[in-house]
Amino acid sequence: METMAQIKARLHAMPRVSLGFYPTPLHRLETVSREHQVNVYIKREDFSGISLFGGNKVRKLEYVLGSAKEQGCDTVVTYGATQSNHAMETATAARRCGMHPVLFLVSLVAQQEEIRANLLLDTILGAEVHIFSALPGESMDDVFVRCQPQIDARISELTKEGHQVYDIPSGASNEIGILGYADAFVEIMEQLGAMGIHPDAIFTATGTGGTLAGLAAGKALTKETVDLIGVQVSPKNQDAYKKEISDLANGALDKIGAKERVTPELFSCDGRYYMPGYEIPNPAANDDIRYLARTEGLFSDPVYSGKAFHGMMECIRNGEIPKNSNVVFLHTGGTTALFSEPEIVGDLTKK
Repeated sequence: METMAQIKARLHAMPRVSLGFYPTPLHRLETVSREHQVNVYIKREDFSGISLFGGNKVRKLEYVLGSAKEQGCDTVVTYGATQSNHAMETATAARRCGMHPVLFLVSLVAQQEEIRANLLLDTILGAEVHIFSALPGESMDDVFVRCQPQIDARISELTKEGHQVYDIPSGASNEIGILGYADAFVEIMEQLGAMGIHPDAIFTATGTGGTLAGLAAGKALTKETVDLIGVQVSPKNQDAYKKEISDLANGALDKIGAKERVTPELFSCDGRYYMPGYEIPNPAANDDIRYLARTEGLFSDPVYSGKAFHGMMECIRNGEIPKNSNVVFLHTGGTTALFSEPEIVGDLTKK
């Protein structure tokens, strides 16, 4: 079996640019652990860099933009909601790499007159931003399907102008991007190993599925025994979603010539905590955002990390996670959402 160092060397042999500051910290949540008699550790992917507004997309973008640079691209396009962490982090990383960022964004909530949060950062970065409004009942995917002709037309214009365009999917969730979270899995296990700890479970938010797929690929490579739990931030068809994640993970393993395989049994997806919907706050999750802030002085967001933290805490409270277990919460960043539209923030100002 390969050592951790050999697995890292295989991953790092892929084209890659340096964007983040690694390893990110991993530490115990002392008050939460004491109050619930479970050893809860937090992996601080919100500290990944490049700027103060880092998150889980930075690791993926190291590999994705490494591929883009290898192909001689000078322009990147990507997709998300108007307050997309991924879109903002892509724009940031593109500027770091001397590339022009083009963002196709969907407005899922009513836009305020003033520009806020990630959309403000996109503007400061000078990203080229195209915003499509969702029609009643449309999901973000529905909007992109409807607006594909406009997207294709703009990419065609850029190409005719002489630009080499690299197309990055939402969340940088492709076979190249998720190598970043295979790398992160190895990093987590090395950090915990140095502390003499073996984790029973790792929790993360999951949307496009790339972070969970990368962790699953890392688990397959290392043969570690740990439960991987993705707390969904949007509705999914469970069977199709788990197959999509498995396929992504296996595509990444193919990229590095690995024979290991990921099957849906290697991870789980928890769809109990995203309601009432994507970018729509959950009052109980907001309670846990306040709980984390008031016990540990740490912030999470109402779209991703807050709902994932809430899902983990509910599993601890209801006994699904036994007492004295060692649990890791992967903080995916995204706290700029705390400064976004009221429809996203919800009742967080409640005492």
